[in-house]
Formats: sequence, structure tokens, C-alpha cells
Amino acid sequence: MRWRGRRGSDNVEDRRSARGPVIAGGGSLVGILLVMGLVWLLGGNPLAVLQGVQNQQGGGGGAPAQVDPQEDQRAQFVSVVLADTEEVWTEQFQQLGNTYRDPTLVMFRDQVQSACGFQQAATGPFYCPLDQKVYIDLSFFDEMEQGLGAGGDFAQAYVIAHEVGHHVQNLLGVSDKVHRLQNQTSKEEANELSVRLELQADFYAGVWAHHAQQNWNILEEGDVEEALNAATAIGDDRLQRQSRGFVVPESFTHGTSKQRAKWFYKGLQTGDMEAGDTFSIPYREL
Repeated sequence: MRWRGRRGSDNVEDRRSARGPVIAGGGSLVGILLVMGLVWLLGGNPLAVLQGVQNQQGGGGGAPAQVDPQEDQRAQFVSVVLADTEEVWTEQFQQLGNTYRDPTLVMFRDQVQSACGFQQAATGPFYCPLDQKVYIDLSFFDEMEQGLGAGGDFAQAYVIAHEVGHHVQNLLGVSDKVHRLQNQTSKEEANELSVRLELQADFYAGVWAHHAQQNWNILEEGDVEEALNAATAIGDDRLQRQSRGFVVPESFTHGTSKQRAKWFYKGLQTGDMEAGDTFSIPYREL
């Protein structure tokens, strides 16, 4: 994937140097409040404590995390991909007569506290609609390559674009509508709605790739195959077969390998947001 020489995003929050559970701004909430209270009692400036924590944790303009060159290059790549999504979705929303609000991407290591709760790196990349942030532990890309056989920079870009696709759904009100419906249905029906939501995010990742190719000629030989391979590798059926030895279709929440690859490719081919209505199609035809 051609990505060098383009701008990186200003909406990246680096928490890789954080230690232990942290709140969105960095630091243990209880510990910070206790220390601030003690400093205030001793006649000091409690705000200085908060500023020191922010700098130490690497959030919101603090000192950058100490990482190896390979990971630092990966962080630069993620920043460029995020910037590309910002430009593409700003253009797409303008065509709809809407305003796109950029999400923030949080890079963390091992564990992180989001507005959606505390998560371990094993959860994988995720989007939290409550704070409109994408969270990713960069070591997930190693797991993709070594554990799932889904390596390549465009495969990594697909993962980022998929999570940004959830942000697009959130801004359009799709996520809220789906979550309300899930609370009113059976577990199996709620899973079907989740599959539809995830497949649409795959489609939006393809839409991003379509317009990024038009704007910057990002695709190199083999890139599309990398993304399709990644989509296939994280299908519910493949993951269940690898972990259990069998599949339980009614428990699927993200879609099969075939479905995920199909909807990403459809977005890539069409570049048309209106072609990604995964909610009006009979479930068996997804």
C-alpha cells in the first residue's frame, strides 16, 4: 500500500506508555484525586498533578511512548490511514449534506479504559460510540499475521477502516437504532442485527478504499487480496472452527468469512454508500 509522504492525523492519542487501568485522560481516577487532595491540603497546586499525569501517560499532548522503530513506523502508518479516512468521509458526508466529525484513534498497550468500559488487548480493535474513539493495540497486527495468516499493510488498513466504519454508522444514527432493536428482540435476532451492522462496517471500509484509491492511488499489487484475506480470516465460521472445531451459526455476531469478504469488496467496487444497506436484505442472502 502506498502511504508514505501523506499527512498523518492530528486525532491520534498515544497511550502506549500508560500503566494499569486509566481513565480517558490518563491515570487512575481514585489515585489522582487522592494525590490532588493531599497536594491541596499541603498548599500546593492540585492542577499541576493532573498535568503531570497527562504528560506521563502520553494522552492529549504528553510525552510520546518509548517504542521500537518497527512499532513507531506502524504508528505512523496508522496515523496516515486515519487521516485518509478523515478526508474520504468528509467528502462523502458533504455529498449527503451532512458534516463529518473526525473520531480519535487511541493506541494502547495491553489494556485500556474507554467510555465503554475497561478492555484488554485480547478484545482486539474496537470502536466506542460513547466517546467516539477507535481503540487499538498495535500488537494486534502481529496476531493477524502470525495467528490468522492475514498479514500486509493493506490488511491492517482494512481493520482501521472497519472500525472507522462503525463511527460512520454512529454519526448516521444506525448504531443507536440497531442497539434499541437488539434490546427488544431475542438473542438470536440480536445476533443477526449485529451481523448486519458489522457487514455494513466492512462495506464502509471498502467504500473508503475505493475513494482513497481514486484520491491517492494507494493500491499496489496484492493489496486487495490482502484485505480480502483478512476479512476471510476473521469470519465467525472460520474463527469458531479454529477454536471449537465446529460452528454455531445462530451465535454469529460478525458474519461468515464469505460475507465479510463480499461486503468489503462490494464497497471497494462501488464506492457508493447507498449500496450498503445490509438491513433490508433477507438474512440468508447477505
